[in-house]
Amino acid sequence: MNGDVLQGFLQAIQPTSLAATAIGCFLGIVFGMIPGMTISSGIIILLPLTFVLDPSISISLLLGLYVGGMLGGSFSAILLNIPGTPSAAATALDGYPLSVRGEPGRALGVAVLASFVGGLFSFLCLFLIAPRLADLALSFRAPDLFSLVFLGLTVICSFAAKSWIKGLLSAVIGLAIVTIGQDPIMGTARFTFGDANLLSGINFLTALIGLFAIPQLIQSLDGGQIINNTTQPASMSFKKLLPASIDIKRMRLPVSIGGIVGSLLGMLPGAGGPIAAFMSYDYTRKTTDDSQKFGKGAIEGIAAPEAANNAVTGGALVPMMTLGIPGDPVTAILIGALLIHGLAPGPLLFIERADFAYGVIFSFFWANIFNLIIALAALRLLVKLVATPRSILMPTIAILCVVGSYALRNSLFDVYVMFFFGLLGLAMKWLDIPVVPLLLALVLGRQLEENLRIALTGSQGDISVFFTSPFSAFFLGIAVISIIWSIKNTRKVRSKNITT
Repeated sequence: MNGDVLQGFLQAIQPTSLAATAIGCFLGIVFGMIPGMTISSGIIILLPLTFVLDPSISISLLLGLYVGGMLGGSFSAILLNIPGTPSAAATALDGYPLSVRGEPGRALGVAVLASFVGGLFSFLCLFLIAPRLADLALSFRAPDLFSLVFLGLTVICSFAAKSWIKGLLSAVIGLAIVTIGQDPIMGTARFTFGDANLLSGINFLTALIGLFAIPQLIQSLDGGQIINNTTQPASMSFKKLLPASIDIKRMRLPVSIGGIVGSLLGMLPGAGGPIAAFMSYDYTRKTTDDSQKFGKGAIEGIAAPEAANNAVTGGALVPMMTLGIPGDPVTAILIGALLIHGLAPGPLLFIERADFAYGVIFSFFWANIFNLIIALAALRLLVKLVATPRSILMPTIAILCVVGSYALRNSLFDVYVMFFFGLLGLAMKWLDIPVVPLLLALVLGRQLEENLRIALTGSQGDISVFFTSPFSAFFLGIAVISIIWSIKNTRKVRSKNITT
C-alpha cells in the first residue's frame, strides 16, 4: 500500500496535474463568486473539455474547481451581500457587515484562511478514512450494495426536498429515465420506440447540462447586470488580507468546529455545505461568550461557516470514492466524469487503481494549497470579475452547453436531449420539485437495478435475502428512518404554516 501512496503522490505532483489543479481553483473561485452561477454549472461547462485529457489531469482540474468554488462564494457574500453559493449565505451574515464597516480585506482574509484550514482537515479525514472504508465495502454482496444505493437515494431525497412527495416524484422520474436503453442483464431494448439513438440510453452528462444550465440561463434573462461594487477591494493591499494575531486567536475554536462539522456532514449523502455552514455558525455562536456580536461583523461568524464549507468537500469525496455514492450534486457529476474515463468509483478503485485513488486524494490536498495562494495573490482581478455583464457571460455559457452536448457523441440528438432536460428542469423549478433526487437517480439507478436483479436471481426470488444480511438490514433500517423523518418534518412545516 505504501507503494500505491507514493505513486499517487508522484502522480499528483506532475507539472501537468499541478497546472490543471491551479487552473481549476482559479476558475472555481470565478464561478463561485459570480452571483447566479454555481459550482455544478462550472464543472458541467468544463466537463466536455476533459474528455481528451488524461484522467489524472481531468480529475485534478475538476477537484480544483470544486474546492475553489466553495471559497469563491464567500467573495460576493462579503463584498455584495449576494452569496455566490448557497453555502456562503451563512458567511454573509457577518462578512458583509464587517465589509460595510470598512474592513473588507479583514473579512476576506479570515474567510480565505478558515477555508484553507477546513480543507486541510477534511483532507486528513479523506486520507485516513477512505482506504479503511473501502476495505470494509469489499465484503459487501449484491443485497448489501442494493440496500446501500437505496439508502443513498432516500437520504438525499429526504434532505433535498421540502416535500417528501415531491422528492419521491423526482426520484421516480429519474429511475424511469434510467430504464431507457438496453436491459443491463438481458441486453434487450427497452422504451427506445425504435430509435437507435436511444439504445445506449440517455447520456448522463447531457441530462446534467440541460437540468442545471438551461434553467439558470432562462432565469438570468431578466437578471440584468451584476452590481459593480469593486471600489473598496481595489484599494486593498496584500497586508490587509492577512489576519492579525488577535483574529487568528479568535478563529481557532470556530475553525475547529467548522472543520469537524463540515467533514462529518460531508460524508452524509445529501447534507451538503449549507447545512454544515449554518450548523457550524450556530454551534460557534452558542459556545462564544459574547453571542450578541454575531450578525454585526463577528470574526467567528465568518471563520466557522467558511471552514465548514471547504471541509464538506473532502468529506463528500469519502463516500464517492469508497462506495460510489455521491455526497452532493457536485460529487455526482465527478462520478460521471470518472465513468467517462472508464474508472468506476467504489471499493474496487482502491484495489485495481490504488495509485489513481491516492492521486485523487493528493490532488485534493494541492487544490487547497493553490486555493489559498490564488485567493490572496489574485484578489483584485477576481473581484473585478464579480461585475461581469450577463450580456457577455450568459451567451458564452449557452454556446458552451450546446458544443459540450454535441461533443459527447458527435450527435445532434444529444443536443435535442439537452434542451428536453432543460425544459424538464424549468418545469420542475416552477412546480417547486427538487432536481437533486432526479440527478441522484440518474447516477445510481443503473447500480440499483443491477444489484436488485442479481440479488433476486441468486436467491431465486426470495426477498428475505435483503433482511438476513446484517449490512443490508442496517442500510434498509436507516433508509426507513430517513423517510419517516422526512415525512414528520414535512408535516411540522405544514402545521406551522397553517397556524401562522
